[in-house]
Order: sequence, then structure tokens, then C-alpha cells
Amino acid sequence: MHRARHGRPLTSRSAARRGRGIRGPVLPPGVPAWRSRAEQFDMLVLEAFAPIDARWHERMTKLDIAVDEVPKIRALDPDSVTWPPEVVAEGPVPLSRLVPAGVDRHGNATRARLVLFRRPLELRAKHPDELVDLVHEVLVRQVATYLGVGPEVIDPEMTDDPDD
Repeated sequence: MHRARHGRPLTSRSAARRGRGIRGPVLPPGVPAWRSRAEQFDMLVLEAFAPIDARWHERMTKLDIAVDEVPKIRALDPDSVTWPPEVVAEGPVPLSRLVPAGVDRHGNATRARLVLFRRPLELRAKHPDELVDLVHEVLVRQVATYLGVGPEVIDPEMTDDPDD
């Protein structure tokens, strides 16, 4: 603990007296603004995934959902990029990836994982409602790929658009 010039321990009261302000959180933990953007996005993903999981839970017990900040995959040629079906992308920028089950480098079995890339998704949405719709669309497409069905089977309101 730092000590003031006179040998007293530095307290929050003495720090406030010296113009440094009160140390500690600005907002109480119960306020929605207290969450970071990453935590807010995680909650959005869980809320968007809930109705899909409620309907298809029995067939998705071996699927994990994850969020990465940015994709660690990229197109070698951005002009003529073609992505495999397990990647949902907008042009050369991947928005999510379905990692199939397999074996890791230590020989342990791994579960299938659906990874959403937070920053590319956030950058494509102009409004929070658009982000909710985009995350839902990406989740529907990835779950459809995982289950081997069309997106319209997962969400009947969604049509398979070949332009995406």
C-alpha cells in the first residue's frame, strides 16, 4: 500500500481530497450499462439462440456456441473468395464458422462448435435491432448446416437467398 508523505496509509478519502476522485465502479452491477460490449453481445447471442435451441435441442446436444472477437480465418484472394458451407460470410469477411467435431492435437475428442465473430457482426449492423436480426440469421444458417437441413426448416420465416 502506498503511503502519503507523513507515513499515513493512502485511503480513498485522502485520494478524493487530492482531486483524484473516488475509486471504484461508476455504475452499480444491476444496471444494463454496467456490462461490457462483449458481455452485451454474448447475452444477445444467447437470447437469439434460445428459440432455436428450444425447438431443436435434442439434435444439438453435442454443439457448443462460442463468440470470438475477430475471425482468425481469412480469404487468400478477397476478389474471388468462395467459402465452404461451414462459414457464413459477407464477401471476404467471415461472420461465423462451424467447427466440426474432431480430435485435438493431444488426441482428445472435441465437440462441434459454432463460433460467431463479434466485431464483423457489429460493424455490419447500423442499429441494435439490425444486429439482433443479423445474429439470428447467422445462427439459423449455421444450425441448418450443422443439422444438414435448409435454413427454412430451422426458421420457416427465413428463405434461402443465394446472393448471400
